[in-house]
Amino acid sequence: MASPPPKVAVPVGEEGREAEGEDICAFDIPGKNAPRDRLRRWRQIALVLNASRRFRYTLDLARDEERENLRRIIRAHAQVIRAVFLFKKAGQKALQESYNGTKFESLSQRFPIDLEKLVMLNRDHDAITLQEVGGVSGLSDLLKSNLDRGVSSNEDELLQRRDIFGANTYPRKKRKSIWRFVFEACQDLTLVILMVAAATSLSLGMVTEGVKDGWYDGGSIFFAVFLVIFVTATSDYRQSLQFQHLNEEKQNIQVEVIRGGKRVGASIFDLVVGDVVPLKIGDQVPADGVLISGHSFVIDKSSMTGESKIVHKDQKAPMLMSGCKVADGYGSMLVTGVGTNTEWGMLMANLSEDIGEETPLQVRLNGVATLIGIVGLSVAGVVLVVLWIRYFTGHSNNPDGTTAFVAGTTGAKQGFMGAISIFTIAVTIVVVAVPEGLPLAVTLTLAYSMRKMMRDKALVRRLSSCETMGSATTICSDKTGTLTLNKMTVVEAYLSGTKLNPCDNTGMMSSSVASLLVEGIAQNTAGAVFSPENGGAAEVAGSPTEKAILSWGLKIGMNFNDVRSKSLVLRVLPFNSVKKCGGVAVQVSDTYVHIHWKGAAELVLASCESWFSIDGSVHPMSSDKYNELKRSIDDMAMSSLRCIAFAYCTCELTMVPREDLDKWQLPDDNLTLLGMVGIKDPCRPGVRDAVQLCSAAGVKVIIIYVLLFFALIFFPSISISNSFPGILN
Repeated sequence: MASPPPKVAVPVGEEGREAEGEDICAFDIPGKNAPRDRLRRWRQIALVLNASRRFRYTLDLARDEERENLRRIIRAHAQVIRAVFLFKKAGQKALQESYNGTKFESLSQRFPIDLEKLVMLNRDHDAITLQEVGGVSGLSDLLKSNLDRGVSSNEDELLQRRDIFGANTYPRKKRKSIWRFVFEACQDLTLVILMVAAATSLSLGMVTEGVKDGWYDGGSIFFAVFLVIFVTATSDYRQSLQFQHLNEEKQNIQVEVIRGGKRVGASIFDLVVGDVVPLKIGDQVPADGVLISGHSFVIDKSSMTGESKIVHKDQKAPMLMSGCKVADGYGSMLVTGVGTNTEWGMLMANLSEDIGEETPLQVRLNGVATLIGIVGLSVAGVVLVVLWIRYFTGHSNNPDGTTAFVAGTTGAKQGFMGAISIFTIAVTIVVVAVPEGLPLAVTLTLAYSMRKMMRDKALVRRLSSCETMGSATTICSDKTGTLTLNKMTVVEAYLSGTKLNPCDNTGMMSSSVASLLVEGIAQNTAGAVFSPENGGAAEVAGSPTEKAILSWGLKIGMNFNDVRSKSLVLRVLPFNSVKKCGGVAVQVSDTYVHIHWKGAAELVLASCESWFSIDGSVHPMSSDKYNELKRSIDDMAMSSLRCIAFAYCTCELTMVPREDLDKWQLPDDNLTLLGMVGIKDPCRPGVRDAVQLCSAAGVKVIIIYVLLFFALIFFPSISISNSFPGILN
């Protein structure tokens, strides 16, 4: 019988692993866990001919120590950040409890959803989480809001929402102190050269001529430099304070918000979580939120992502980011995140607006200072070397005719003072070469220009900007709200081919035509009308053009809510800059659909094949009638009126697609003209004189196309000079 094989010694613990079926390598040698200090000492005393090969497969002590230090630093930073957040949270909690005597826990328990979950929902754009809470409707219930009426306008409730979910503000950067402006003023290259020259001249003058008479040259240069720094720093500091206040007003954007079922205007800083905010083309998304409903709703995320690609938003992708622009369509959103709880708020809190660019005058002055410094130093260096050579070789004479320096005879002190006198001459050349009066003259001139501009209500942030503004040859201006009052009203109306006088006198019109016109005004709009329960005057909300049309509709007998409740909106095509008009399809019965169009009068008129008469009968659009209506449009445009036309057509309900309704192209031909209106936006007082003054000074005034949006859209066939003869000519 064969003897059993010898047993191999196995370390403790290995038998258990072997019993579990794991393979054990006989060459696995357990580590000794020697301390790193012992390993380091061993490597220091060991004689190794090729250290890189000897320790190639052993522990890298330096790298391991560097990694451990990095872990320690990261851990320390994380603990500091955590402590700051805990301290901040504890302070806010104590302030809230001392303010209203209510515990923070009791406040947060009033809403079934907490702030952390909302922040995660906004950050991750998690549609699954949104569906878990019941979609937009369920999220609104958790936030105790109403998708139709919004939140209550009670100030106490709004304050509680700000306490729990935060305010729609972000921390501002601390403004620069006066000493910061003094430091920036001292960095001017010309002033640096003058300060060095003044210090050298002052010290040498006091050494050679004494303290009593030697400080004049250096002291006068120092005084001029101090005056330039003082004027520049104080002017820039004062303007920075005023510009900060102006910038706060610029960022205080007014938005529309639905509170208590009523559209009200509010500051963007007053928005709270749970607010319902209507959005239309051109608006900025004021906070993070979820799209409630929208029609052709498209946003531009370039301000956040840097990419100009537009994104369509619907119920499948409803998340909206603060700071984005509405590129097309209109809709409404439920606010779910405000302030620093949004990516836009965190981005704005870390941005700095002062880019510190140099003006053309500053560039030229720095170039002159550099050239003067190079030439002056070169000449002074050459003169210094030549005079020193002449002095030490005995070719220089004293005023009495004796030799200034005799080798072996002249003492060391006398020779040193003679060399210092020659060095003073070289410094004088540099001081004379640099014009110390130039920065002072430029600074005083710009300060005087700034004060004159302030008297004319023109605020300048930096003193050096006056030079840039003084070089302006063209002024690009907006029209609406800048050259005009932005208070639009309907002053002319053409219905059934007849001019109404006054413009709201529709008594002679057929009731069928009037009802179609009212239906088109009420349904084909992005505005709204709020009728108070106490029977007061109706309040109109929307863009200035929409407000003017809706106000005119109320004058001709429109009941906004009643008209909208009588028909069902199937498809909305918002106003588009390409088509220059907007349309809506509404179902009025079980068999027919009305399609209403509103937009540029000439384009709508070109699509019309018929028109309504006063008695309600439909007549084909003849060439004579077309030319007559075209002349009416030109007459309104020549009077600086914004001309808008209304038209409609009918189609059977069977023609409406049951699926992909958003892709249905509304019929825009074979329309029937309902009417046209002319909207007036009065010019601001003094605009004519201001433009004439600019023209006389050689400054050209231009209304840029992007901002002259509606003017070119609503009457594209006329020239700008004909539309605004008192402004641009």
